[in-house]
Amino acid sequence: MTNIGLAGLLMIVANIAFSYKGFTNPGFFDAYTFEVDKILINKDYKRLVTSGFLHVSWTHLLFNMFSLYAFCGHIENTLGELPFLVIYFASLIGGDLLSLLVHKNHGDYSAVGASGAVCGIIFASIVLYPGMSVGFFGLPFSMPGWLYGMVYVGYAIYGIKSKKGNIGHDAHLGGALVGMATALLFEPTAIEENYITILVICIPTIALIYLIITKPHFLLADNFFFKKHDDYFSIDHKYNAEKTSRQKEIDKILDKINSNGMDSLSQAEKEKLKKYSR
Repeated sequence: MTNIGLAGLLMIVANIAFSYKGFTNPGFFDAYTFEVDKILINKDYKRLVTSGFLHVSWTHLLFNMFSLYAFCGHIENTLGELPFLVIYFASLIGGDLLSLLVHKNHGDYSAVGASGAVCGIIFASIVLYPGMSVGFFGLPFSMPGWLYGMVYVGYAIYGIKSKKGNIGHDAHLGGALVGMATALLFEPTAIEENYITILVICIPTIALIYLIITKPHFLLADNFFFKKHDDYFSIDHKYNAEKTSRQKEIDKILDKINSNGMDSLSQAEKEKLKKYSR
């Protein structure tokens, strides 16, 4: 961990301020989240950036900000404040663009968080300084940066396929790749010096993006630990099946209201109706 610079501190303060506003004002939160239909249909492109300054909880926010604090000094103290900001925002937008590619047929998909940008800073640090070690909260050991990068890429690939934990692994992966590429534009000599580390991280990442573009059904895998796997012919088929299932649930709840009134709904049904009406 190195000393934080002015640009890194500014990003942390901005994330805390905007996230707090989102915690206390649902309308503000909804207006700036990453949401596929709002971006692709309404062309509200600012969401590609603004969503990166919102978080779903204090835990989500603090985890991202601690990670940013731990790594930002490596970049800012050697490359400077402007390159740090370029890497940060390029990673943020790059991560969201990959999410947009993965979820282009999921109009109601939404996400928030600085994870794409933070991953960009982390992986920019790893490729520029492969000798660095990555520590873990409260644990008395660390692992080499290049090994952390390889493990992370593998976990992200599994996460995209399994939808494990509803985490935006695609944005993390996109941010990491863009962060590395942008850092190398500022420090091209690192390509020759650290090419093994770069290849170990980049090859599986680029291969995954290729699969997303050419074989989208590669992504259609459920988490076998939590629900039964269903076979779908395509992403469109899966999306339409899920949409039909949601509509059936809504119709069932509305029929119950029509027959017995609003008070007949269980708490779970009320929460589901509230969720679907957003």
